Amino acid sequence: MRRSQVLAVVYLAALLAGETGCLFRTRTVEMRTSTAKLQTATKQELVDRINRDSSQIKTLNATVEIAPSVGGEKKGKVTDYQEIMGYILVRKPDMLRMIGLFPIVRNKAFDMVSDGNRFKLSIPAKNKFYVGSAEVTKPASNPLENLRPQVIYNALLLPEIDKDEIAVLENDTETVVDSKTKKLVQQPDYVIDIIRRADAGRGWYLYRKILFERVNLVPHHQIVYDATGEIATDATYQVYRDYNGVSFPAVIEIDRPQEEYSIRLTVEKLLINEPIRDDQFALQPPPGSQLVDLDQPQNASAKSAQSPDQSVISSPK
Repeated sequence: MRRSQVLAVVYLAALLAGETGCLFRTRTVEMRTSTAKLQTATKQELVDRINRDSSQIKTLNATVEIAPSVGGEKKGKVTDYQEIMGYILVRKPDMLRMIGLFPIVRNKAFDMVSDGNRFKLSIPAKNKFYVGSAEVTKPASNPLENLRPQVIYNALLLPEIDKDEIAVLENDTETVVDSKTKKLVQQPDYVIDIIRRADAGRGWYLYRKILFERVNLVPHHQIVYDATGEIATDATYQVYRDYNGVSFPAVIEIDRPQEEYSIRLTVEKLLINEPIRDDQFALQPPPGSQLVDLDQPQNASAKSAQSPDQSVISSPK
């Protein structure tokens, strides 16, 4: 063996044996994994939890604090509006009414109702009464005019996973604050991916992700996608409380990234499964208000209501 080959072998052996400390150094790696005690569950157990929780709730009657924001990357800014008091009525399968009140004076800032197909929105301060389909077909320049009751409905009540959808279990991690160290750490969670078939034979697509934190095994995040793969709704759920045997989150944040608006709902009072009458979902335009069809905005016209309704969010913070 030539001298150069011998030296190379000796050098490599010394490197591997750790004799040449100047050629490498050892660093400690800080443990960044949550120390919380985690629970385990199967895919079927998580699917059953979603479906059971959904089937438990038939109606909701909630007093809430409503905190809206508008804007994002498209506008280059975000405007946070003053938190206002409001009421939400929900009755399955698709009925929802949401009322917002101005602070102090308690006049209606807005009144919105939907039957799952059509919706109505009264904004007395602007003297306008909007109608349109439950889904946004032609986004308006004003983000709040893109608000639809069905978005609130589907965020409040996680829909059941039906037999025509495919559920897939995914193990993931999320960044949380460790309860002991108070530092940001990675904590495992479960994700149920829900896949459904698109309309007109366009194949399957990822419809929803429901994330479960593993300390209490409750759903704390739901992401809804459109058929093109873009996020339509991003909702988070915090502070679960027991309401007559039904677990429900007290803080719900709903973000609509495409229309660039978000709403945080803080539940102050909640009645579950109390009867709600049909007339509680009836909404008529105030006298002399301008009727605006958001499906055909060019045909907006003034129209007087047959009966008065004293039934715009307030100014930004």
